[in-house]
Order: sequence, then C-alpha cells, then structure tokens
Amino acid sequence: MKLRLPKPRLPRLPRRRRSRLLAGAAAFAVVAGAGTWTAAASGGAPAVHRLDRVVEMPGAAVDTSYFTAGGTGKRPAVLLGHGFGGSKDDVRAQAERLAREGYAVLTWSARGFGRSGGEIGLNDPEHEVKDVSRLVDWLAQQPEVRLDADGDPRVGVAGASYGGAISLLAAGYDRRIDAIAPQITYWNLADSLFPQGVFKKLWAGLFFTTGSADGMQPGLVPGAAAAPATGASAAGTSGSGTSGSGASGPAGGAGACGRFQPELCAMYERVAMSGKPDAEARALLERRSPSAVGDRIKVPTLIVQGLDDSLFPLDQADAMAKAIAANGAPVSVDWAAGGHDGGMRESGRVEARVASWFDRYLKDDEGADTGPAFRVSRSGGIDSTDGAVRLRGASGGHYPGLTAGPREFALSGREQGFANPAGGAPPALSSLPGIGGQLAALGAGLSLDFPGQNARFESEPLAQGVRITGTPTVTLNVRSTAEDGSAVLFGKLYDVGPDGRQAVLPSQLVAPVRVENAQQGTRVELRLPAVDHAVEAGHRLRLVVAATDLGYASPAAPAAYTVGVQGALAVPVADGVRTASAGLPAWTWGLPLGAALLAAALLGVRRRGREGAGARGQEAQPDPALADVPLEITGLTKRYAKAQDRYAVRDLSFRVEKGQVLGLLGPNGAGKTTTLRMLMGLISPDAGEVRVFGHAVRAGAPVLSRVGAFVEGAGFLPHLSGRANLDLYWQATGRPTEDAHLAEALEIAGLGDALERAVRTYSQGMRQRLAIAQAMLGMPDLLILDEPTNGLDPPQIREMRDVMIRYAAGGRTVIVSSHLLSEVEQSCTHLVVMDRGRLVQAGEVAEITGGGDTLLVTLAGPVDEGTVAKVAALEGVGSVAAADDGLLVRLEGATAAGLIAELVRLEVPVSAVGPHRRLEDAFLTLIGGAA
Repeated sequence: MKLRLPKPRLPRLPRRRRSRLLAGAAAFAVVAGAGTWTAAASGGAPAVHRLDRVVEMPGAAVDTSYFTAGGTGKRPAVLLGHGFGGSKDDVRAQAERLAREGYAVLTWSARGFGRSGGEIGLNDPEHEVKDVSRLVDWLAQQPEVRLDADGDPRVGVAGASYGGAISLLAAGYDRRIDAIAPQITYWNLADSLFPQGVFKKLWAGLFFTTGSADGMQPGLVPGAAAAPATGASAAGTSGSGTSGSGASGPAGGAGACGRFQPELCAMYERVAMSGKPDAEARALLERRSPSAVGDRIKVPTLIVQGLDDSLFPLDQADAMAKAIAANGAPVSVDWAAGGHDGGMRESGRVEARVASWFDRYLKDDEGADTGPAFRVSRSGGIDSTDGAVRLRGASGGHYPGLTAGPREFALSGREQGFANPAGGAPPALSSLPGIGGQLAALGAGLSLDFPGQNARFESEPLAQGVRITGTPTVTLNVRSTAEDGSAVLFGKLYDVGPDGRQAVLPSQLVAPVRVENAQQGTRVELRLPAVDHAVEAGHRLRLVVAATDLGYASPAAPAAYTVGVQGALAVPVADGVRTASAGLPAWTWGLPLGAALLAAALLGVRRRGREGAGARGQEAQPDPALADVPLEITGLTKRYAKAQDRYAVRDLSFRVEKGQVLGLLGPNGAGKTTTLRMLMGLISPDAGEVRVFGHAVRAGAPVLSRVGAFVEGAGFLPHLSGRANLDLYWQATGRPTEDAHLAEALEIAGLGDALERAVRTYSQGMRQRLAIAQAMLGMPDLLILDEPTNGLDPPQIREMRDVMIRYAAGGRTVIVSSHLLSEVEQSCTHLVVMDRGRLVQAGEVAEITGGGDTLLVTLAGPVDEGTVAKVAALEGVGSVAAADDGLLVRLEGATAAGLIAELVRLEVPVSAVGPHRRLEDAFLTLIGGAA
C-alpha cells in the first residue's frame, strides 16, 4: 500500500474573504494580444490549442500562453517557468507535449523578460512569486482544470534555473501547489553567488549585465537561445503592454540598473566594487531564495541538478533535498549530464521523468514510474551508429548525500608558502561561465595554476580505482600575513595520470573559502566541489590550494599565505550507487568461443615458431643490421583477389624505430588493415617483405613471438572473469605461464579490481582495456593496435592514450591505426599516411602537421582589428588569423589556459575554445580530400 501525503490546503476563509480571493482576477485582466491558436498534430495525437495573452499584474504586464489538448474532461494543470534571460517561448515544446499527455499547461515570461514588463526582482516574493499565485488563481477558474477545492486547482510547477527556483518558491508560499520539479537551480542564491563568503564575480557579472541589456540574450539556461519565436511574438501581437507601474515591456527600466529593481542593482554595484559580499547583500538574496521558506515546502519534489555547473553546483541540490525530505515529502534526486557550463545533454530524458513525476503526484497514477530515489548519469561508451557519447544511469535506493562512505587518502607535502599577488592578478583558471564544460573537453592541462601562487599536496598512486561521488573534504592549517589576518583560498582536486603530466580537473570545478583571523594560524575544513568522477588505478589525487581564480574576486592587497594539510583527504564513494550494465554486443554472446579459437590459432603461430626456426625451406635469413629495428617494410605489395592491376597495397616502404608510437592513417580502403595483416603473417604479400627485428615475417616465423596484436575486436567469454579470460588465452599459445608477464601487462592497462569480475559486468571501456592487456601478454617488443579507441568515451580515450604512451616508454614500440586524428596527434610520435594502397608521407607528427600549436577561438560577436592586433601581441602567441567563426591563434610558448585568461582580460567575447585540427587539415591535404 502506497502512502499519499495529505494535501496541504488553504486555510478555510470566511465566504466574504474567499470572494475577495477569487475576485483577484480583476488584477489579472487581459490588456493586449489575446488570441487562440490550434497546433495540428500528426500520428493521431490530439491537436494542441494555445491561448496567448498579455495580462495585467500589479506593477507589470505579463505575457502568458495556455495549452490544452483532447476532450473536455477535467485534468491537472502544470506551470512551466523559463531560465534567466529567456522567455515562455523556451518551454513551448515541453508545454505542448504535456498538453497532449492530458495536462492543462500555462507558461509565462517572468517580469523583465521576453514581452513582459516590470523589473527583474530575482524571484521577489512580493512580485514574481505573487505572479505565480495569481496564475494559479486563473487556472482555478478554467473549466477543464481539476479542482481539489474552490479556488484550489490540482497543479504542479516545473522549470530550469530561474524557473526552477520559482517552482520551489511557489511551493513554499502557496499551499495549493501539489508537486514540483526544479532543475539546475539554487536553494540559497547568496550561497551560490557568495560561496563561503567569496564573490563569484564572473557569474554575478553575467547575471546583472544580461538583465541590464535592452536586447537580452538568453544565456543562463543552455539551449535557450535556440528556441524559435512562438506565441504572441510569432503572431505579431503587441505584446509589450503597459504595466500598471508605468514600466514597459522589453525597454522597461533605465540607467545602469536596466531592468533590475534598484535595490538589486545597488547591491551588485556595492559588492562588485568592494570585491567582498556584506551582510546586507547576503540578507537581500536570502530573502528571495527557496531556503527562506524551506520548512514550508512539503510537496513531492523531483530535483534535477547538472554535473557540469559552476553556477549552481551539486551542493545546492543537496541542501534542497535534505530540507524538503525533512518535511516528510517524497524527494528524488537526479544528477544529469551537463548544466550551466556544458548544456543539458539529457533534456529528453529529464522531461520524460518530469512527466512521470506529475503522472504519479498530480494524476494519482500509482503505476507511474517516478524513477529511483537517486540517479547519476555516467559515460557508457560511444554509439557506433552516430558517434554520440552514450550515457548510463547509476542509481541507489536512497539519496546518499555528498559525504557517503568516505575513504581516506594520505597526502604528501610539507607546509608550503605562497603569495596572493597585488590586485589578485594574474589569476589562476578553473572554469568560465557557460563554457567550462567545453574547457573540460579539451583534455588535461587546461586548468592554470601560476607558480608561487599555490600549494600542492599529492597522494601515492592508487592501488585500485575509486569513483568519487560527492564532496571530498580535507582540513587545512592556514596562516596569513594580511593586515586583518584574512585569506581567500581556492581548492581543486586533480586526477593525475601515471606519467604525472596529465592532470584532469573534474568538471573544471573549484571550491572557494574565506579564512578569517589567521595571523597566528587557524584550521579550516575545505569542502571540495561535489563531483561524480572515476579515478583509475595507478593515478594520483593532487590537491591544489591557490590564492586566485579568474571566476572569483580575490583580495587586492598582496599577502603571503602558509598552508599545510592536517590529516587525510576524505573521498566519498557512495558504494550503494550502482551503474546499470550496458548491453553487450551480439558477438560477445554469439561468437566468444570462435573468437577464443581464432586467438589460439593466431598465437599458435608464435608457439610453432618457437618450436623450431627454419621449418620452411624458403625462410629468408635474418639481417643482422636490422636486429634492433622493430619493423622495416620494403616494397610491400598485395593485389586484390582475381585482379591483375588492382592493388590493396602497392610498393609500400617505411621503417619504425624503438620507443616510437607510430600512427597508421588513411581513408577507408587505403590498405591499412591489409598492411597490418601482412605484418602479422596472417596473409602473404605478392611482392616485397616485412622484417621484424631483422627477421622476415612469414606464417610460423619465430619472431612473431615478439609481436602482440589487437586487430578487429576481441572476443571474451562473458561469464568468466577478466583474469580467467586472459589465462585461457595465454594457455592457447602453448607458452610457459611465467612468460605471460601478466602482472606487468595488467599494471599498464590499469584494470584494478575489475579483473576479478565477470566480463559481462564490464563497461565498453573496461572490455577494450582487457583486450589491450591480452595483446600485451608476454610484453611483446612490438604492439599493434587497430582502432583501440572504438566504443570509448572521451575520458576512456584519454586513458587509452596513457596506456600506449606508458607501453612505449619502456623502449618498446607501438603501431596504432585509428580514425581519431586528434588522438593520433596527441599520442603518436610518428605517422605513416596511406592512400589507395600507397605511401603518401611518413615522418614525425610535427613534421607532417607543420609543427606549432594552433587553437580555434570561437567568438560570440565581432572583434575589431585593434583587438586582433592586441591578441597577436600577447607573449607566447606566434600569430593570429581570422577564421569563419572566430580566430586561429598559433601558440609559441603560451598555454591554452593562459591564452583564455588573456582573452577574458582583453574582453574578447569568447564562446568556445578548442584545438584547431591541424593534423586533420594536413591529412585531408595529403589525400586530396578522399576521406
């Protein structure tokens, strides 16, 4: 039996008072642009009817749209709010879907946005929140809306960012709200913009400059800018209206405050000038935050928060989940891929879950699937049909919070001193508003920490992998030479690869903290950003405590800080959260035995070779001059079957030296796979030869025991563990067990404890790593990998890059064939480019690409020639050239992170930064665009 909470009701009022409440419609009168539209539906779905109105509220004219579909039966209602900088048009598509699913849906543009008049009050309870209550009043009068009592409709509220906050506030102020679904929003706006007493200046500046502009650009909810013009705007009605206060639509407001209420503008200017929030500023924002009425939010709540979000991080969702659950209401928490820094990548899934949530709590459908109490999206490989990153959900039966199941890791490093520079410049870099997710996609090393401005503490290499799910914490001892003994510090936790060079900052997030009265030293608990991130075995955890960060305000006065670590780093792991198993490819189940037999036959070639050289009378003699050369191919030729003048490979020659990672590139049909098969002795050439360490390669050649290969996928027995599969594979070679060097292969592949689990539980990335470990058994001197990154997501691809680099670092040689040119460029030292069976070019990567390090800087607006000249004059910049959508910047000494910081300083309107595909350009040039 499922328990349904009793529905909170409005207090029973005298009849005269109720009449006054219902008469509030007088304050909600149509003033402009009323009209009705019908949206046709395909596939038998009911048509959606839309009523657009610009209506009079006290102090503002508010633009609304009302959606219904189907018959005349009673139905629950839903209010949909929009994000900051957007309008009701942004949620039209979702409104139409909900209408077809049996809801009456009302959307509106909040005060100061879209075609609505009035001033932006950041969800002021006296204005925006009361507007929602008036909308609920109106819904109660619609004949098709289901009522729980006179003036009390069955209604839910949903929205993202700004709209998510209004759903929470509406539930706290109006007891008629029955269910809510806030997304990527805040619980306490003061904590969001002033975390730990530190001013989040870039995001705050974006808020207030966006709200001050007459031609506002939707920007704080990813995807809002792409919404089509609909509703009253599309109909051409005069939607601005004239508000009761005299404020007009889009042009309402004047002066520096723009559309904001004057007290908000004054607060921002005061804090921006001082660089430090004051008590009055905090109080002003807290009064407009859901946390102010947290004890009154007692309705079923679905909380969706973004994993890539430096504006409203996961701790905001954690606070709202705990407060609402403490009130006895059902709560589910969903950490979705994306956020304000990376775009919402799961909007379809999230909208479907919101609809199911409302089905359960508004329609009373007890069979509706509301999902788990906690869900987090994790990468699950790449869809082979379209190349998109697949996401898999991990879930738990209860919300674990941010500190569940902590594991402790000791951090090395003595107490360290560093400086806060005068003016807080140059600042370190972690993330930038709106593009932090794009920065993370660029790979390791983009977070910039200036020498002398930070302290570093590092763990030993992890013996086994760990998934961080929540907020790592550590206690610091801090001293400051500042006059008042204060310090502003920024904590980052990096995932450092085995080579020590590649450091990843999960979601590009940083945690600020303000320390007071530290003249003689004080202890402070540093709560690092909440993340969901897997750290592989062999990697290290690196804590960086910095004095500056570009996104935040630092003290202008110079000071020296001393920081030490007290105790271990506590990392939450949330063991109760389990990742759903990915579906295994059909060949894994249908052909495992055949694949194992094929492997046995292939490696049997090695065994036969060891049993005696010279078994073939025509075996070429070894060339002593090539004894230390892993591979030399001379005049290699192979015709297609039954063809005299059509060649798969023709007159191919190149040489590979020890320690190289060679990329074999070419379009489909270039002859790459045929070359690799001849290299392994699987097929014989028509002319030419392949020599490995001076020995000619033929089927059964003893030298093949020094070659390991992963070509065209690997088959494993899914019910056996990873270790059992490797043991079975090695036994098929007939070679002694001690020759397997299993421990060394596993250490390089980084499989950790997963080796003891059944392969059917592996992710695509883990199966790929197992296949690489299989190829490395025996630690062959020459390792051949054909498309080793197929099916891997970006983090797994980066890990595979680490594997190849580590393997070659010991003096061995790797040959990799891949279509991912950006990965080849980062992991390979040398290249061989083929086209139509012939060699096009061979040499070092820098030689083929022309060297240099070029970035494509995409811009949100035009930049004049003077700014381009300033960028070109920056230290470490070789040249700047205009591109179709931005600038091509060639670096000569500068780093990508340093360039971004300088562009922000020069107020260049950067919207994205990414590597210019130099290898791709060279590749397409070499093959004449044949790919």
